[in-house]
Amino acid sequence: MAEKVVIGNAELWLGDCREVLCLLPACDLALTDPPYGIGFAAQPTKWQRRDGQQPEDWDNMTPPAWLFGLLAEKSTHQIIWGGNYYDLPRSRGWLSWYKPDSPPSMASIELAWTSMDMNAKMLSHSISATNTERVGHPTQKPVRVMEWSLSFAKEAQTVLDPFMGSGTTGVACAALGKRFIGIERERRYFDLSCERIARAQAQGQLLPPEPVAAPEQQTMEL
Repeated sequence: MAEKVVIGNAELWLGDCREVLCLLPACDLALTDPPYGIGFAAQPTKWQRRDGQQPEDWDNMTPPAWLFGLLAEKSTHQIIWGGNYYDLPRSRGWLSWYKPDSPPSMASIELAWTSMDMNAKMLSHSISATNTERVGHPTQKPVRVMEWSLSFAKEAQTVLDPFMGSGTTGVACAALGKRFIGIERERRYFDLSCERIARAQAQGQLLPPEPVAAPEQQTMEL
């Protein structure tokens, strides 16, 4: 059983992407930031602990290889942040996010694998510039990074994120007028996604956000 919420042109699923993804139609682009398998969420930084972040174990393992194969079947193109942690096909179209203010204990760049035949590109964007948009997800990507990612697939009208987290990909899609499909299995992050995407769509329309619709129960036969 999974829950679906529709907000404007965004379709948000509360459920496990291993079960939901196979039932969704194909889309133009998959843009996602899956668990890296490095246990970062299980070891909150002192700043995260200060803000009340508790250890979480969902980042201890990477998604199964077959899921990336299914993702390739469900989308024309793919951009997968943390692609260096997975066994993906060879590509020259890598993206790099450079963090000029990263502390010595953290990586100064993050990499995204893409299925596109293009030159590798880099974006410099400080961590501190994202402080005002943080909502409590331990591995939350900046909206700027996801908007930049979308710029390499300008023709994509429908964007899928099977590891939606706190909804940053959906917020970036709202800003650019793209249809969004997101999947998230953790209830607290799913609720955050609904709130953020509703707010982002309202800002794009210069209207107050509409109340988020109650989730529909969807029976999913596997």
